[in-house]
Amino acid sequence: MMYEIMTPAEAKALGGLTLAFFGDSVYEVYVREQIVKLGTMPVDKLHKKAVQYVNAGFQSYAYDVIADELTEEETEIFKRGRNATGNNVPRSSNPKDYRRATGMEALFGYLYLTGQNDRIKELFEKIYTSERT
Repeated sequence: MMYEIMTPAEAKALGGLTLAFFGDSVYEVYVREQIVKLGTMPVDKLHKKAVQYVNAGFQSYAYDVIADELTEEETEIFKRGRNATGNNVPRSSNPKDYRRATGMEALFGYLYLTGQNDRIKELFEKIYTSERT
């Protein structure tokens, strides 16, 4: 089933945590796509590689990689996700990193829902090819 692209106003009407909930899956699909392109390997290795990119610490770092590239609107969406209340931080995570990761997920969710797939690819490429990993 194809989805209908939302207008920016419709997507902004969603809460920051709702955007993050959806954006988490968008971000993970991009990570998994890159990992499977590396070639066939056991599933446990695929999972370990994915976890290098899909965790609060890395996603917080990813924000630093792209922060200067974000438009004013994108920064606003990031901040809505980061500052959302009602988000319980797991014990295994640093609260600052977790909130920034939530902001990144909200951004990816917003971009996807508004049909900005080229922008997602552009930002993700910068993140995935950054030096940290």
